Amino acid sequence: MIIIMVYFCSCFMDPEVVEIPPPIHQKPSRFKKQKQQTVVHNVIDLDGDDNSLVLGKTSRKRTNKGKAVVPPGLTSITDEPENETLKKLQSFKQFDTVVNTSDHHYVKNKSTIKQNPTSWAKKIQEEWKILEKHLPETIFVRVYESRMDLLRAVIIGSEGTPYQDGLFFFDVFFPGGYPNEPPHVHYHSRGLRLNPNLYSSGKVCLSLLNTWSGSKNEKWTPGVSTMLQVLVSIQGLILNAKPYFNEPGFANSRGTQNGEAQSLKYNENTFILSVRTMKYTMKNPPKNFEDLVVGHFFSRAHDILASCKAYMEGVQVGCLAKGGVQDVDEDGGKNSDKFKADLFGYVKPLVKEFKTIGVKDCQKFLLRLLQNRLL
Repeated sequence: MIIIMVYFCSCFMDPEVVEIPPPIHQKPSRFKKQKQQTVVHNVIDLDGDDNSLVLGKTSRKRTNKGKAVVPPGLTSITDEPENETLKKLQSFKQFDTVVNTSDHHYVKNKSTIKQNPTSWAKKIQEEWKILEKHLPETIFVRVYESRMDLLRAVIIGSEGTPYQDGLFFFDVFFPGGYPNEPPHVHYHSRGLRLNPNLYSSGKVCLSLLNTWSGSKNEKWTPGVSTMLQVLVSIQGLILNAKPYFNEPGFANSRGTQNGEAQSLKYNENTFILSVRTMKYTMKNPPKNFEDLVVGHFFSRAHDILASCKAYMEGVQVGCLAKGGVQDVDEDGGKNSDKFKADLFGYVKPLVKEFKTIGVKDCQKFLLRLLQNRLL
């Protein structure tokens, strides 16, 4: 199990944010072990010929891996016959070597080797081996034949967070002083700031990257810290269920009625920014990830739209997981009317992009949403 502490980060004039130290160097675990228990929550079920969403009660068991067991009768509107798009998705490797660097953020950077070039190259190859062997199933990486100093990664947003089913891309540059100095990481923000640690400029605020002057143990440690640790930290503690509390000034309000209400409001805005990021990513997928982008959204489109519908019907943002609703915070209240109206406006262009990549029945889904709003 990875043990990660949380501490603070503040960059330039932006608000302070929580900073994340490197996790222990070992294969990441995506789930906390839990004792088996029965949890009763509202879940989203599909009922009727029009596939409308119905909120009902059910009990579901959590396994010791933290995965929800889908109750009998709960179906999915994402079932699609296998086609070329899904075949390409299924054959997309988690780690691979590619050629095209043309749209990489650091393509114009050149590494001035400050050490034996052979040692530098050997260390990066060691990083490749670690990534190829230990990547979580929701992180994909591409490295480059002609530019060992470049890397690109994408993280799939985890369920139960406002980032669920989103794709979040990061470009990496290994400087000439690596591993004595950390890699440089740029987030593909599309001009949107959907997390306190991820700036609209693309800056990733993380002491592990030495973008915040933390203590010695909190910063990059040559010979110990790895690129895998950076990616797992971003996935697990930056793209988390309640990013509002990444702001150190608000961390103490966790669990209070006001704090949880503000967290829900932040999640509402974050989900809308995530939806906008989905649209932009489909319109202009990063190179070498085109098949993943199209296949991912082709296979998840109806799930994403079902989440949008559930949120517009009152389910708290960030409480959805496969099998139903989880971790509802009674102090957080309900989604705001403004959020519901704004989300409906952003769903329409999202549906347009889904149709462009071949997803079926999206227009019917949009019409049902409109009918519900008029009732």
